[in-house]
Amino acid sequence: MGGQDKQGFAMKQGVLTNTRVRLLLDKGVSGCRGKAMRNGERKRKTVRGCIVSHDISVLNLMIVKKGEAEVEGLTDKFIPRRLGPKRANNIRKLFALSKQDDVRKFVIRREVPSKKEGAKPKSKAPKIQRLVTPLTLQRKRRRSALNKKTLVKNKALAAEYEKLIAQRNKEARDSRRASQSARKSLSKKESVKAAGSEKK
Repeated sequence: MGGQDKQGFAMKQGVLTNTRVRLLLDKGVSGCRGKAMRNGERKRKTVRGCIVSHDISVLNLMIVKKGEAEVEGLTDKFIPRRLGPKRANNIRKLFALSKQDDVRKFVIRREVPSKKEGAKPKSKAPKIQRLVTPLTLQRKRRRSALNKKTLVKNKALAAEYEKLIAQRNKEARDSRRASQSARKSLSKKESVKAAGSEKK
C-alpha cells in the first residue's frame, strides 16, 4: 500500500497531511535509502503525506475481500506458477512426503521448446537445495573428524609447549640461584681477606 505523486515522491505512513513535507530521516527508514550515510546521520528528505489528494498519480492497493462478481483481468483467470518449489522441505510439504521418500522423484519439471524445428522439447528441473544425501553426510562426518583431530593435535601441542616453558623457567631459576650463590661466596671470600689484612 502507498503511492506516488506526479513528481514521483512516495507517500509516507504516519504523515497526516495531503501535501509534501521535508523530514529528517534515519538510514534505512522508508523514504531514505541512506546511501553513503554514516551511523547516526540523518538527512532531510521530501515525502508526500499519507492522505490521498488530487496530486497523487499512483496508488498501490491490496484486495482484502473478494465480492460476488469477478474483477475482469484480475480474478476471472487463473495464472499457474511458472516454477515449482526448489528447497527439499518445500517439495516434501507440497506432496506430503515423509523423510524416507526420495525428493528427487517429485521435482516439478518444465518443458522448454527447442529452438530447432522438429526437435524434441527439452525439460528443465531446478537443483534441489538443502538435500541430504549420503555424500553430504559423509562430508559432514569428515569435517567433524578433521575438527576433532585438529583439537587433539592443538591440545598435544599446547601441553608440549607448557612443558617446554616450565623446563626453560626451571633452567633460568637454577642458573639464577647458581650465579647468586657464586656471588655470595665471592663476597664472603673478599670480606674474609679484608678482615685478615686489617688484623695484620
